[in-house]
Amino acid sequence: MEQIDHLWGASPDTAEGVRLEILLTLVDAYEEAHHAIPPSDPVSAIEFMMEQRGLSRRDLEPFIGSRARVAEILNRKRALTLPMIRRLSEGLQIPAEILVRDYPIERAA
Repeated sequence: MEQIDHLWGASPDTAEGVRLEILLTLVDAYEEAHHAIPPSDPVSAIEFMMEQRGLSRRDLEPFIGSRARVAEILNRKRALTLPMIRRLSEGLQIPAEILVRDYPIERAA
């Protein structure tokens, strides 16, 4: 990490730049192997995007439906439907690959 700090900002077409690129690739591979971040589930991705953009639950109504439906989705009581996924993906720029992932739904007893 000290070497990366020292080489930071080196031009890519120099020996230092090449060395920096190699070190960054090695660090990335190490972190992926030893500290991988699990993929986000759809609800977590929606909540993250809401936080990033300062959105409220009411702001999700055009994408999901009524206030009650938004609550059911965010509280994991109901799964996203394909039309919801399409609207959320387009409107909030969340990749559809994330929104179609399986996630636990709390079924009523």
